[in-house]
Amino acid sequence: MIGRIWAIALNTFREAARIRVLYGIVVLVVGANLLSIVLGEMAHEETRVARDVGLTGMSLFGALTAIFLGVFLLYTEVQRRTIHAIVSKPIERWEFVVGKYLGMALVLTVLVVLFGLAMTLVNAVQGTPVTGNVVQAIVLAWFEVLTVAAIAIFFSSFSTPFMSGIFALAMWVIGRVTPDVEAAARTASPWIKTLTRITLEIVPDLHLFAVSGRSIDGAHVSVHGDFVSWGYVGLAGLHGLGWIIGLLALSALLFHRRDFV
Repeated sequence: MIGRIWAIALNTFREAARIRVLYGIVVLVVGANLLSIVLGEMAHEETRVARDVGLTGMSLFGALTAIFLGVFLLYTEVQRRTIHAIVSKPIERWEFVVGKYLGMALVLTVLVVLFGLAMTLVNAVQGTPVTGNVVQAIVLAWFEVLTVAAIAIFFSSFSTPFMSGIFALAMWVIGRVTPDVEAAARTASPWIKTLTRITLEIVPDLHLFAVSGRSIDGAHVSVHGDFVSWGYVGLAGLHGLGWIIGLLALSALLFHRRDFV
């Protein structure tokens, strides 16, 4: 079983490595980090701007890449009808889904590492060391990207690529602003409060992975100053892992019931 899943994961990694769009995204992120040097000098806050641009680019482009891969890679198997040959072999459909996700996770991990190296290079040029806060923020961004990938896989398991992309993007946006949505709904009518509560229950709390500039337990945290502890990073990672496992389980169930004839 592990061998079959790993074989699918490696094949997915090789397939994703041939997608030229990914190289364009890497160039954009590297370019954004280089641009941050100029913007930082103009604002006379080189370190702050470089870190903010680097982490924002990592989260934004990482999430968009996760959505693209989750929608594209699974749909490609159906479009090319290679899924017929795969499901006819002695392999369970859930193994196929998990293998696809792991392959995506490998690609996204490589991208996050590259994004982190680009930001580290910018900091080195500015003579600023990489602090523990930055490392924690990168790890949190990595958990966010992996969670978004699971969301994309879930919608792709039963919907069209266009709708899967729209749904996954909507969940990412809502998950990023759940505290703001919850705060806005407090003064709304009862039915809006109920709808908001239901929506927030079925949307992953992605804001947990982007905490710089927010308040945690009444204390302001920032990657430029007092940041979260590694204990928080671990709990946030477990939260993301729980969503990933749940979404993959639902994806496998829906994909198992899908008719490819």
